[in-house]
Amino acid sequence: MNRIGSAKLYVSASLLLPIACLFIWDKAWWPILTFVAWSVMVLVVWIRLERNEYRRRQSTIERAIQTAAIRTLNHHRHDWMNELQVLYGYIRMNKQERVVQYVERVRDRMAAESRIAKLGVPALVMYLQSFRTMTNSLQLVVDIDGDLDIEEIPIDKEAVAVALIDLMNIYRSGVKPSVGDPAYLTLRLSRDDKALHAALCYDGEWNDIDSSMHKIKQRLKNSPLQPIGSEQSPSGLLLKAELRG
Repeated sequence: MNRIGSAKLYVSASLLLPIACLFIWDKAWWPILTFVAWSVMVLVVWIRLERNEYRRRQSTIERAIQTAAIRTLNHHRHDWMNELQVLYGYIRMNKQERVVQYVERVRDRMAAESRIAKLGVPALVMYLQSFRTMTNSLQLVVDIDGDLDIEEIPIDKEAVAVALIDLMNIYRSGVKPSVGDPAYLTLRLSRDDKALHAALCYDGEWNDIDSSMHKIKQRLKNSPLQPIGSEQSPSGLLLKAELRG
C-alpha cells in the first residue's frame, strides 16, 4: 500500500473515536456534534487525498506514455538510419537497380506505417507502432486492406482495440525464444459496411501451444470479437474474427 493509501486508511479509522464517544456518552449532546464535525473533516481530507492520488496516477501514466513514445521514436530513428546507410552504400557502389528496389521497399514500408497511423484508435496505433520495442523474439507484420479507419465502423472501437492488444500479447508471451530467426505474427485487418475483420497468423515455435490456445479462447469469450474460423498446426496458428455493429 502506498503512502496515500495508508493515509486514507488511518483517516477512515479515526472515525472510530467519535463513534465510540456516541456509545459511551449516549445521552450527551456534544458527542453528536463531535461526530458530525469529525466526519466533515474526514470527508475533506479524504477528497484531498483522492485528488492527490488521481494526480499521482495521471503523472505515472503520462511518464509511461512519454517513455514508450521516446523508446519508439528512438527505435524508428535507428531503423531509418540503417535504411539510409544501406541505400548510401548502394549509391556509392553505383548499383542503380538495387537502389531502385530498395527505394521501393522503403516506400512500401512508409505506406504500411501510414495505414497504421490512420486506424483511428490511438491505443491500438501506439501499440502497433511500438511493438518492435517490446520483444526481439517476435516480429509483427501488419497488413491493412486500404485506408482503414476503425472510427468509421459502427462498433465499439475501444473494446476492439483492447481485445486485439490482449490477443497479440498472448502470442507475444507464448512465443518460444530462439537463437535463430524470430517468429512472425501477422495481423490482417479489413472491413465491410458493418464489420471489422481481423486475422492473426502466427508462424513460429510455442512454449505451450495448448495453454496459449486456451488463453485465446477465454479472451475471445469476453471480447466483442467473434471467432469465425481457426487453423492450428504444430508450429503455427491462424485465427480469424470479426465484429459487427
